[in-house]
Amino acid sequence: MPIATPEVYNEMLDRAKAGKFAYPAINVTSSQTLNAALRGFAEAESDGIVQISTGGAEFLGGQYSKDMVTGAVALAEFAHIIAEKYPVNIALHTDHCPKDKLDGYVRPLIALSKKRVDAGLAPLFQSHMWDGSAETLADNLRIAEELLEQARAARIILEVEITPTGGEEDGVSHEINDELYTTVDDAIRTAEALGLGEKGRYLLAASFGNVHGVYKPGNVVLRPDLLKELNDGVAARFGKASPFDFVFHGGSGSTEQEIQTALENGVVKMNLDTDTQYAFTRPVAAHMFQNYDGVLKVDGEVGNKKAYDPRTWGKLAEASMAARVVEATQHLRSAGTKIK
Repeated sequence: MPIATPEVYNEMLDRAKAGKFAYPAINVTSSQTLNAALRGFAEAESDGIVQISTGGAEFLGGQYSKDMVTGAVALAEFAHIIAEKYPVNIALHTDHCPKDKLDGYVRPLIALSKKRVDAGLAPLFQSHMWDGSAETLADNLRIAEELLEQARAARIILEVEITPTGGEEDGVSHEINDELYTTVDDAIRTAEALGLGEKGRYLLAASFGNVHGVYKPGNVVLRPDLLKELNDGVAARFGKASPFDFVFHGGSGSTEQEIQTALENGVVKMNLDTDTQYAFTRPVAAHMFQNYDGVLKVDGEVGNKKAYDPRTWGKLAEASMAARVVEATQHLRSAGTKIK
């Protein structure tokens, strides 16, 4: 199937919300990790989301120029071709983009999709994220309003992060403290500024103790039940039941019970990066250790070309990451739910 059209992406999100499941959103940094993500979704018979962060896009743009837009566009164009060989629907998304990178990343990409839409084509990406969590809520929502209007014109869904997620992601960092919880007042102010669909569809990354990166159980107190409080508070104010489509950030290391509670309370997208990075790298490390005298020219020997051929260890990396994606679809209940 091809990359999801705007209509199919909306249907995917609607089905997730109604069925109380979520799509894994897998960060990729190369054509190989893209194929691993697509393979995992296909093997799980789950539609899904593939996303590119600012750092990932910079890496994809090549270390000579490090151009984020070039990297993102190149991988998206590749994805539009290669995804046709996988029997699932895939939405392309750009991950965390702070204020100082908007002009060099999200705004040009939205403009590019607007040109495509004006020419009768589908947008290049299906959604973009604005991460204004480092700004005041007033400034965050002011910029979000502007971006939402532009995204709507380009038939794109916007993701907004209104309050901080702890830890660090591509240079955006927040302390792990009691500020990592969105309040009902924050949610009401968001609905007042962005509407509840009439101004354009958006995904809401609310904070309920989430932390990016690697952490051990007990270091962070997740409160996925808070999402119900936010939905109920806004529903009582505006008269629309379950108004938000929530995103779960910092999901690596979460317990199965925390994930299930989040799904019951309106999460339709959950980001995975740390766990899939490790799944990709782990078999490569094993291969190098086990075949050190083949991948290296030790003591004047010639090594073993079959051992250091990137395809040899690359296939192992792809298979391992794909398996982790399958596991994620099972945890998030999206396995076996692909749109026929």
